[in-house]
Amino acid sequence: MATIVSIHSFRGGTGKSNAAANLATVLAAKGQRVGVIDTDIQSPGIHVLFGLAGDDVAASLNDFLWRGCDIEDAARDVTPRLAPGEGRIFLIPSSIQPGEITRALREGYDAQRLALGLRRLVTELRLDTLLIDTHPGLHEETLLSLVISHVLLILLRPDQQDYEGTAVTVKVAQGLQVPRMLLVVNKTPSAFDPEAVRRKVEDTYGCPVAAVLPHSEEMMTLASEGIFVLRYPEHPLTDLYQQVAAALVG
Repeated sequence: MATIVSIHSFRGGTGKSNAAANLATVLAAKGQRVGVIDTDIQSPGIHVLFGLAGDDVAASLNDFLWRGCDIEDAARDVTPRLAPGEGRIFLIPSSIQPGEITRALREGYDAQRLALGLRRLVTELRLDTLLIDTHPGLHEETLLSLVISHVLLILLRPDQQDYEGTAVTVKVAQGLQVPRMLLVVNKTPSAFDPEAVRRKVEDTYGCPVAAVLPHSEEMMTLASEGIFVLRYPEHPLTDLYQQVAAALVG
């Protein structure tokens, strides 16, 4: 049975899309068939990490939600050159066209249709793992993605606003009885002790921390022009992404 993972944060700018792209690549390198779906329809962008420009997106999640196309027809094989595994990565992007974004903001969409589409996607593409890159904050569509997920991966920064917002997310997820929750602290300043950060976060929320990811100048320099774990395979941050991937499927 496939593992469905919602990757979420209470606020924007935590690095959700980078985490989703890098975790998908790590899992595919281990031989998994991985789906990545961009449900952040209001501000899509994960396609850029896989080397696609907005004009390259011929079919998108929008076509499934509003035009009746099959969701698997919006999937694009974006598998990079991987070694040693033989996995695949299938991306279901959202449209970057201004009119499509305006429509999403004005009309919203049928969250139940999306949930049914996600289940169909798992079956049609024979996925081992489906990663849902959610919209920040708590909305109807986000809540529904949590309900159907086996794992909720919450990203937060070591910042008081993120701490408070994450507390809300954790309580809501507990109320929805999400089977597993994992936390990832991202963009941690080098002046912070990672183990102290881990203890503080685990004690605060009662949830395991899969990793404390440091602020990385290399990640900032890469500037979304590729997948970090492929560009820097020996980097300590890559080892931490491997650790998070193992926690997701463990």
